[in-house]
Amino acid sequence: MPDLSPRPGDLEPIETASRDEIAGLQHTRLAWTLRHAYENVPHYRQAFDAAGVHPDDFRTLSDLAKFPFTTKHDLRANYPFGMFAVPQEKVARVHASSGTTGRPTVVGYTQRDLEVWADVVARSIRASGGRAGMKVHVAYGYGLFTGGLGAHYGAERLGCTVIPMSGGMTERQVQLLQDFAPDIIMVTPSYMLAILDEFRARGIDPRTTSLKVGIFGAEPWTDAMRGEIEDAFAMHAVDIYGLSEVMGPGVANECVETKDGLHIWEDHFYPEVIDPETGAVLPDGEKGELVFTSLSKEAMPVVRYRTRDLTRLLPGTARSMRRMEKITGRSDDMLIVRGVNLFPTQVEEQVLRCPGLSGHYLIELTREGRMDEVTVHVEARPDHNDAAERASTAALLCHHVKEIVGVTVRVAVADPGKLERSAGKARRVIDRRPKT
Repeated sequence: MPDLSPRPGDLEPIETASRDEIAGLQHTRLAWTLRHAYENVPHYRQAFDAAGVHPDDFRTLSDLAKFPFTTKHDLRANYPFGMFAVPQEKVARVHASSGTTGRPTVVGYTQRDLEVWADVVARSIRASGGRAGMKVHVAYGYGLFTGGLGAHYGAERLGCTVIPMSGGMTERQVQLLQDFAPDIIMVTPSYMLAILDEFRARGIDPRTTSLKVGIFGAEPWTDAMRGEIEDAFAMHAVDIYGLSEVMGPGVANECVETKDGLHIWEDHFYPEVIDPETGAVLPDGEKGELVFTSLSKEAMPVVRYRTRDLTRLLPGTARSMRRMEKITGRSDDMLIVRGVNLFPTQVEEQVLRCPGLSGHYLIELTREGRMDEVTVHVEARPDHNDAAERASTAALLCHHVKEIVGVTVRVAVADPGKLERSAGKARRVIDRRPKT
């Protein structure tokens, strides 16, 4: 893989600033955010008043813990525009989540917000090894989802040539990856596996593409999947993090030279990690739920937004800003099966340990009598698809999951290409257990 480490002069001064400089900037911007939210968003005025706190009570960074959390429920309760802090005529763009589990969460941006967003995505692409003049194939979905347009404008801000492919049409994705010769692809990791399948179905060696970097986000993925993709394409696979409620993609990103966790762009997003049960702030290094407060958003500031993502905060390495460990699960994705906590990514890691399986999988939960049952649906690789190999692979995966996770599962090995593919976030769990 190519050496894409930054060159002298590539980085912004804030990326190598001292911790004292970063903390000073955060203090100034947090004070502004708290006052902006209190004075312009009725929800925050009511929430702060109910908690007995006022923006004037913020004197040190640790004082942020006095302020109430914001949840997805709060955003939905104020649907569509109740969380906006500026008049409608100053809102330049609106995005929204899919709303598959209820009302969508709506977010707004002023023109300045869009400029900041483009800046942090450009910084993220540069951290991944991107440089001005490179071609970027964007296969995130465009539209209300923040992925496609967020990646698009960030790549343009960096000075890259953008190929706005969007999601789906896998055969065309492969054709354009060959014909247009991009240096970078931005896509969900699960859909990158679908693209890989198409290369193999056509008999094309994916290592012959021009791709140098894949920037993958929008869903948890493991280092095992990173290894699968890097080996298949002979390119770097780098993690990007974001969520629409806080901004979109570009809140944090791995640095290609280290790949040791995602550096949070702390000049625009203030992180905390809390105990998901008590809400208490945890010290750096302890694992818990990630919480973000925006530092520069005008249209829709967020104060202590509970992401439900599980991680821990670590010191900076390639940059001065703190890192967050790679997200491998969410508190609301955790499955409790026969008293054992199970995350889909734990299963993914074991699937990718089995050489006879592709990286596609689906976890099905059922209940027989009083007992929960777990069936892991997987796919055989085309060259490991006879009955004997499928049986041995199923037994191997059962063993790995039981040994590492502590849950006994059934394994159903399907023919290559039979499991559902998604051009966006992959569906990993079907819960057919009776609702109680």
